[in-house]
Amino acid sequence: MSDETLPKTSEEKLNEMPVMEHFKELRRRFIHILAAWAIGLIACFEFAPFFYDWISRPIQDALGSDASLIFISPIEPFFVYLKLSLLAAVFITSPYAFWQVWRFIAPGLYRHEKRTILPIALLSSAVFIAGAFFCYFFVLPLGMKALIAAGQTDDFTATAQISMQSYFALTTRLILAFGIVFEMPVFSLFLTRLGLITHRTLLAYWRFAVVIIFLIAAILTPPDVITQICLAIPMCVLYAVSILLSWLVQKRNP
Repeated sequence: MSDETLPKTSEEKLNEMPVMEHFKELRRRFIHILAAWAIGLIACFEFAPFFYDWISRPIQDALGSDASLIFISPIEPFFVYLKLSLLAAVFITSPYAFWQVWRFIAPGLYRHEKRTILPIALLSSAVFIAGAFFCYFFVLPLGMKALIAAGQTDDFTATAQISMQSYFALTTRLILAFGIVFEMPVFSLFLTRLGLITHRTLLAYWRFAVVIIFLIAAILTPPDVITQICLAIPMCVLYAVSILLSWLVQKRNP
């Protein structure tokens, strides 16, 4: 029997799916994620003052008890509260969002690989939140104190008047950056399971990876060495963890 007469597997049928069908499926998953964020935004807006108080603690500790954030527009507090509620919704709904992402990838996997989708989705959500908490409890307090102290030296003295919007924009970028960076081992594990990379691949390009890591850290963080190092060092550690996980996967499934 020739190859043309053999029945096609589901994977082969999927590969023949028109490109537009893939885009339609991607759009459907994306709409589900947006709907979850919208519902989360509405639910979290009631607690916006609590979120604001929580996220502003690092800068308040750096400024001292006699100073506070300011706003320069009447609508600034409202939009800050709105964006804070959206940020909280992103983290609260992250398990569902990652589930949708991995469900989009699932049709291209074998049956035994599909069973790992739920654990990977939960793991992706857990490390995403862990990265955000690492940024909040370690990087932000250290970075804010260093940045404020840089403007209050004997040679350069200035009064810190930081707006709600500028502080929130900075902290949001850092928190999301750390959350995404912490996904590195998860995606390395997944790509290894698919056979797209190996631990030898990661080892071979570790020098290039370190350079790229420090470039990314310089782009995502404020222009101070402390916060750049605080992002670059965890990324290097996560790259090493990725190599270890890739080796363990290959050892278990040669």
